[in-house]
Amino acid sequence: MSENEAVGASGGLVPVTEGDWAGWSTWASDAFEQRAGPFYEKNDENGDPVCAFRAEPRHMNGAGFMHGGCLMTFADSAIFTIARDALAGGHGVTMHLANEFLDPARVGQMMEARGRVIRAGGKTIYVQGIVTADGAPVLSFNGIIRKVVRK
Repeated sequence: MSENEAVGASGGLVPVTEGDWAGWSTWASDAFEQRAGPFYEKNDENGDPVCAFRAEPRHMNGAGFMHGGCLMTFADSAIFTIARDALAGGHGVTMHLANEFLDPARVGQMMEARGRVIRAGGKTIYVQGIVTADGAPVLSFNGIIRKVVRK
């Protein structure tokens, strides 16, 4: 499946088998994230979740740096990837997302988000993480996910 087919496929997490993102997966069912990113995810060599995308001109603000809204959208997406095991196949919504901007990101940089679940129990999951641009920290974040039942 090509990157374009993965984006157009119906359903959830779709593996990418060709192109620059081969070996990653993307959420074909999330139209907003596809337009904002698209964002990709996989487990690294240690089994830890990592999210990524390549910074493009359309992600930049008027000063030529990555728009803060793009970074926050990426962090919001990443908290769900980081919390996937704690969600146990269920669904959730963002209850809280806090971000600290650390440095600007630029066109062409590889954006990655990594983190960990701090606490999970009952209906809430607490996550913290960092977004890097070519390995340099650009955004720290913490979020709270509320588990929900689809009706």
